[in-house]
Amino acid sequence: MHTPVTIIGAGLGGLTLARVLHVHGIPATVYEAEPSPTARAQGGMLDIHDYNGQLALEAAGLLDEFHAIVLEGRQTMRVLDRDGAVLFDKADDGTGGRPEVQRGELRQILLDSLPAGTVRWGHKAVGARTLGEGRHEVTFANGTTAVTSLLVGADGAWSRVRPLLSTATPEYAGTSFVETYLFDADTRHPAAAKAVGGGSMIAPAPGKEIFAHRESGDTLHTYVVLSRPQDWFAAIDFTDAAAATARISQEFDGWAPELTALITDGDTAPVLRPHHTLPAGHRWDRVPGVTLLGDAAHLAAPNGEGANLAMQDGAELGKALAAHPDDIETALTEYEQAMFPRSTAAVIFDGAEVPGIDSDDNTGHRLIDMLNGQGS
Repeated sequence: MHTPVTIIGAGLGGLTLARVLHVHGIPATVYEAEPSPTARAQGGMLDIHDYNGQLALEAAGLLDEFHAIVLEGRQTMRVLDRDGAVLFDKADDGTGGRPEVQRGELRQILLDSLPAGTVRWGHKAVGARTLGEGRHEVTFANGTTAVTSLLVGADGAWSRVRPLLSTATPEYAGTSFVETYLFDADTRHPAAAKAVGGGSMIAPAPGKEIFAHRESGDTLHTYVVLSRPQDWFAAIDFTDAAAATARISQEFDGWAPELTALITDGDTAPVLRPHHTLPAGHRWDRVPGVTLLGDAAHLAAPNGEGANLAMQDGAELGKALAAHPDDIETALTEYEQAMFPRSTAAVIFDGAEVPGIDSDDNTGHRLIDMLNGQGS
């Protein structure tokens, strides 16, 4: 293949694509807005699934490196009620297909697998335009541009490449995370640490839930999930950590103190993470020389599949390009025709029930999907 691939975004999907292309001897350049690979924290843990994320890593030739960073025991899952009583407790017996890793470590494995200079840091895309005959120009905030005959938007929810293909824009999904951390939890926050257990814990209620992971280094990473409109969150001053913490914890008045401690005793200021989605079944007509992957293509509210799907997209696109090195359009058509239904596939609910959970409530459905292996 003689056309170098231009990838916008050095997230897991874009890097997986670059790596699979490298395995097949296809050159690629990745443009990333962040100034360096260590410019910001890369988030918490990810469960990498044996039916998509791990298959992508296999295509990238990185399964051994992946297994080396798996956090043992983290597939343990427990469900508590608001009083702290255990409703469900499933131990990690080592046979599950969704091992947990730190996102930052997984990203670093992908970065380390690429030739030096593949990623060009400090290139924030601000726009893209069509030049004709399958060629496109991307403009960056630093004043530079890149012209390419094969452009891939792997630049997330607010993709600057997407407008070349689609007029769709993300909309607020009706829920948001408020994120907190507790460090040295077993010694400094023993009650909360005991409640979370050895892996993941969720305490659900209608319109709200507390969800926490035990990460590496004895850290508890908590996502408080609230179904509230954006103006409700806008009324909270998140620059005032104490006031924001007090307001969010107020939503859980009367809950067990070991659960509310995950909010009130946070060792970091609470961070708001609104959820946005693209229209269900988002797709576009084939435009020569450009495509999308990951959240740029099929942004959805968190369900445990986003990172896995992005990596699968990257691997499948890389394999399609390698299979049709002299026919880019055939490769892109093949990729998109498989990606569209894959990204919109319905979550299968097998009828399992959890004591104390109202299966008619959206929180209950999401929880049951998680316990059935649909997301975490």
